[in-house]
Amino acid sequence: HVQLVESGGGSVQPGGSLRLSCTSSRSMSCMAWFRQAPGKSREGVATISGGGNPLYADSVKGRFTISRDNAKNTLYLEMNSLRPEDTAVYFCAARPIPGGCMNGVFGSFPYWGQGTQVTVS
Repeated sequence: HVQLVESGGGSVQPGGSLRLSCTSSRSMSCMAWFRQAPGKSREGVATISGGGNPLYADSVKGRFTISRDNAKNTLYLEMNSLRPEDTAVYFCAARPIPGGCMNGVFGSFPYWGQGTQVTVS
C-alpha cells in the first residue's frame, strides 16, 4: 500500500512564496504536482523524473521549481511570485518504478496524496 502525504500549504499574499512537500512510503519513479481550483478541472503543474528532469506547465514556468530528495522519498514544490490564480488544492502524484515520466506530457498517475490547500489573496 502506497501513501503520499503532502504538507506545506497555507495562505499567502500575492507575490509571496510557499514550499510544498510530499513524502512517499516507498521509492517512486516519476512524481508530479497537480492542482484543482474550485469549479475547475485538475491540471498538471510539474513533473520530475527519478533522475531529476523537470517538466512545467506554462502557467508556472519561471515561478515554481519542482525537486526531489530520493534518499528521503520526498518531493518538493517551491512556489514563488504567487498569484491569486494559483489558489487551488495541490496534489502530489507518483508512478511506481520502473515507469518513468512521459516525454513532454503529464500522463496518468496511479498514486495520489490527499491534497493541501494553497490560498493566495
